[in-house]
Amino acid sequence: MSLLSASKRNGQPGTSPGKSQGHWFQAGRLAFIALYILTSVTAISWLVSNIREIGPESRAVVLRFGAIDREQNSGLLLAWPQPFEKVVIIPSADRVVDRTVKALIRPKSIDYSGLDSGILTDATAGEGYLLTGDSGIVQLGVHLYYKVTDPYAYVLQGKHVNFALDRLVERSAVVISASRDLDTILVARPELVGSSTKAAEEREKLREDLVKQINLRLAQLTQEHASLGIKVARVDIQPKLPVETVDAFNAVLTASQLAKQAIAKANNKAASTLQAANQEADRILQEANANASERIANAQANTASILKLAKVQQVNADPGLLWRLYRQRITTLLSQAGSVSTVDPKDDAKLILQGKQP
Repeated sequence: MSLLSASKRNGQPGTSPGKSQGHWFQAGRLAFIALYILTSVTAISWLVSNIREIGPESRAVVLRFGAIDREQNSGLLLAWPQPFEKVVIIPSADRVVDRTVKALIRPKSIDYSGLDSGILTDATAGEGYLLTGDSGIVQLGVHLYYKVTDPYAYVLQGKHVNFALDRLVERSAVVISASRDLDTILVARPELVGSSTKAAEEREKLREDLVKQINLRLAQLTQEHASLGIKVARVDIQPKLPVETVDAFNAVLTASQLAKQAIAKANNKAASTLQAANQEADRILQEANANASERIANAQANTASILKLAKVQQVNADPGLLWRLYRQRITTLLSQAGSVSTVDPKDDAKLILQGKQP
């Protein structure tokens, strides 16, 4: 009764102190075991964290306490966990990495703003534009492909590789575009494509020259002990004209087409007018030739007797021919006259013959 009343006064059930301590001991033991297991799993995971499989498209560079220790190609990599050793995964020697150079891309916010808009400033007006050798303006979209040739230098440069590569490509593009005119970079004037084979050859050579220029800059960095550890294999270039220039070219092209149409119409009208004039000239010439032939025939018919008489007179074959003709024709002439007055120059007498009455 005394134990029961004591337990009731303490607000606890009627159990013994030994059993209460046993429950707490078991709970602590279970918690310790769980913590031990968790710690062991964590430790094992940490120990094997740098044991991994390297794929055939990659390779690993192991840094021990921040210094490059070794290079591991594809296969199983065994390395101490961090912070003892750090594993950096980089592309394999045969893998080609592609990158779009954003430094040469004109932002869309100002690309279609126009020259007279308030968005453009001295800093943004020429952004993304390159000056050509003939004072033209062009935009170059460059997408390059490179390989990692020096893993150690590539890892040492780290995140600076892309920024340095963009600067090198931008500088090389400036040099290449300044050494060429606009027509050797892109087909700005299609009418010159067929007549200039040299320009087409220069456009094909543009990519090769840009690759050489970029690799030359990379070699200079290597000589200065600042190598990026990469080499450019090839580049894809998408040249284009500024929006304002394209609009101007379209306007010129439209005007040229309209001018060609007007010239073609004028040539057709001129050809039609010339054809009509030639036909009219041929008609007039034919009529003139016909009239001339008719007049010549009439003249020859009218003068045939006179010419015959002249020939006879030249040879004096018939001396009395003129008098016979005179007497033959005078009657006809006098019969047509109303009156005839004859005057003898040696005498003042006059003979008046009455002619045919009307």
